[in-house]
Amino acid sequence: MDLQTRKKEFVDEFLKIQNEKAIARFEKLLKREKQSSEENIEPMSQEQLDSDIEKSLEDSKNDRVMEAKELKRKMREWN
Repeated sequence: MDLQTRKKEFVDEFLKIQNEKAIARFEKLLKREKQSSEENIEPMSQEQLDSDIEKSLEDSKNDRVMEAKELKRKMREWN
């Protein structure tokens, strides 16, 4: 099945949805997809990866770390 046919079938099914929460989730997903496609993320080079790993190890040695719970809490505030 080609992409255009899949999109048409998706839209047809989407139009049948009566649940507002489901529609809201699709809207959020669409927004995220649009944002990620606009960001044009480039793959990381091996050198950059190695550099980031070294920096992370150095941060860990110098106690410049944050617990996952704290990070998640801060990330919720970004939205």
